[in-house]
Amino acid sequence: MAEPVRFGTDGIRGRAFEEITLDLAYRLGRAVASVFSVPVFVGYDTRESSPQFASAVLAGLRDGDAQACNIGYFTTPGVAVIAHQRHGAGVVVSASHNPYYDNGLKVLGLGGSKLDHATEEAVAKALNAAPAPANHEFGSFGIDESAEHDYAHHLRELVPGDISALSIVIDCANGAASHVAHELFEGTGARITTLHDQPDGRNINEGCGSTCVDDLVAKVNELGADLGLAFDGDADRLIAVDDEGVVRDGDDLMVLFTLDRLDAGALGGGLVVTSMSNLGLHRALRARDVEIVEVDVGDRNVLLALEDHSWRFGGEQSGHLIFRELSPTGDGMLTGLLLSDLIVRRGPLSAQAKAAWARVPQALINVDNDLFEDAAVQSIFEELVARYGLGRDELRLLVRPSGTEPVVRVMVESLSEEFVTEFSSRVRAQFS
Repeated sequence: MAEPVRFGTDGIRGRAFEEITLDLAYRLGRAVASVFSVPVFVGYDTRESSPQFASAVLAGLRDGDAQACNIGYFTTPGVAVIAHQRHGAGVVVSASHNPYYDNGLKVLGLGGSKLDHATEEAVAKALNAAPAPANHEFGSFGIDESAEHDYAHHLRELVPGDISALSIVIDCANGAASHVAHELFEGTGARITTLHDQPDGRNINEGCGSTCVDDLVAKVNELGADLGLAFDGDADRLIAVDDEGVVRDGDDLMVLFTLDRLDAGALGGGLVVTSMSNLGLHRALRARDVEIVEVDVGDRNVLLALEDHSWRFGGEQSGHLIFRELSPTGDGMLTGLLLSDLIVRRGPLSAQAKAAWARVPQALINVDNDLFEDAAVQSIFEELVARYGLGRDELRLLVRPSGTEPVVRVMVESLSEEFVTEFSSRVRAQFS
């Protein structure tokens, strides 16, 4: 008997046609049809396997008597927006920042919201009980071409400010943003240069996008641009490059947006971050009396905490930022528009970041699951703490299994850069 399917931190993800199969995609469609009684909008990213999996999901929805709508190549937050606008739920076929040979399935709840734990359990239970398809001939499903325009128009309504004075370089990661970034950003009147916007099914996230910003940094420097924006494969996260060519991650952006909202009296409570956020963020914002709640990694955990506290803003170092009053989920292109507006209002990104906070030295080491030994990591850490004579409020160690890859993530940070460097070197040597 097959092991029951379980949802990770970002849906179900794995190797296409091995862990993520057409049967699984079809059964997910059947499960969603049984749990939700609203229209279901299906979008997918640009990896070569995504259209096939989307067809399987759509067939499962159809056979489960759901009203299924194919919106084609689409960003994850875009699917959420369309589901919200049209009073439905959503399914996204994407493996986000993973290589092309992986894929994933994510369910968005009523109005495009992240699933709460109870609804996720209901979908998982229904999925494991759902019948397999009779065959893999799923038929064709026409694409609703109006959805992309509706999404771009919606974002401009949310951020109507004039950013036409800016020069912006955009890295689409050869992913889902490739199909909408042109319409959205060129429509602002800003001078736009796009990189990696020619997906071929296999080049998604390959040496580009939010996980590899080298080309973006080079182009920002070459053009003397005001801003670089790097999306991941499904465009729900954003990493920025400032006017001096310095990479600015989610922590940088959260500090700046938080302070901007605080100064305007519009923070609406505190800030939700994950355990990966830099110690420097905590030090800078607590100096301004900003309350911070820390949750486990995963943008869904951020959103649930925001809802629990009735707060408006939170995010992850990886670039998932959630503006709860504007969007039901993290949206890289929305963040890009808001960041552009922030620069117009408050000046160059480099100057803002330098004035706002100082990053504490931090390193993240990924260790293969099969090699990892927690006792060895803890032993190295304790040995170095004793040798450097550091206090516990001057450093932090976080060890956690990845929810999306077969690795254990080891994060260390300290006011002592030498400590971070030596610890990282020792851990890499231990598990090489």
